[in-house]
Amino acid sequence: MAEISSALVMKLRKMSSQGMMDCKKALEETGGNLEEAMTVLRKKGLATLVKRADRETTEGAVVCVTNPDGGGAAMAMLCCETDFVAKSDAFIAVTDAMKDYLLICKAEKGADNLLNTERSGKKFSDFITECVSKTGEKMEIGDYANFKLSGPGLIATYVHFNGKIGVMIEFETSPQAVADNEQFRLIAKDICMHIAALNPLALDTSGISAETIERERSIAAEQVKNKPANILEKIVDGKIKKFFADNCLLEQGFVKDEKVPVSKVLADAAKAAGGTAKIKRFVRFAIG
Repeated sequence: MAEISSALVMKLRKMSSQGMMDCKKALEETGGNLEEAMTVLRKKGLATLVKRADRETTEGAVVCVTNPDGGGAAMAMLCCETDFVAKSDAFIAVTDAMKDYLLICKAEKGADNLLNTERSGKKFSDFITECVSKTGEKMEIGDYANFKLSGPGLIATYVHFNGKIGVMIEFETSPQAVADNEQFRLIAKDICMHIAALNPLALDTSGISAETIERERSIAAEQVKNKPANILEKIVDGKIKKFFADNCLLEQGFVKDEKVPVSKVLADAAKAAGGTAKIKRFVRFAIG
């Protein structure tokens, strides 16, 4: 077996950020070949991923970035098994790298698209594999979304202080001056925080599936089955209306003033800024 110098071990450690013993073993296995040793370390990470494939990843961080020109934003969840690893330097380094990949990934959604995005000849999945080999924990992209403006508007973002909940909203405004208005931007941020707190199912009633509505009607009917037949349907309709008010963003009472629906808060903010605005879409990511 070739003699493995401490200098060579240190060089591989600097290249891979792996532990000294892992680097030494990889070099011994490959006869001191640095490139092959790097491959060994990567395979170790892949093997760990396979071995722990059925483990739950209920910890991690939501990462969100906005394009320098403000015309787009992207967000993803990087998930791991434990809070200990989520707070480790190795994991934080991967989330930092993910910001660069989020800025260049072209796809609108799909975790695999982000994983396969290349930068300087390196896929983002390589960072995850390397981190897995260091931590011994399963890691994965829980979800990914990329919004880009197609006209006048604003993409507002919010990541909760614990790093585990993130929101992106695309606002369409007329004119662009509305989106550029400072007070409107503050309201847009507040609506992001509202979504983080109340977790609406959809933007409006059209976003609630027929199956969900039918299920809720069935539940409501069961709850009031002993009421007189002539008022039963009205009671059920009232309960469905309440369900929409609780679960559709535009109908929900605003988190800062529950007496005012989000739709009115948005309309008033746009009017004060000299125009109109509507929400085209939103996403909410939550870890755990």
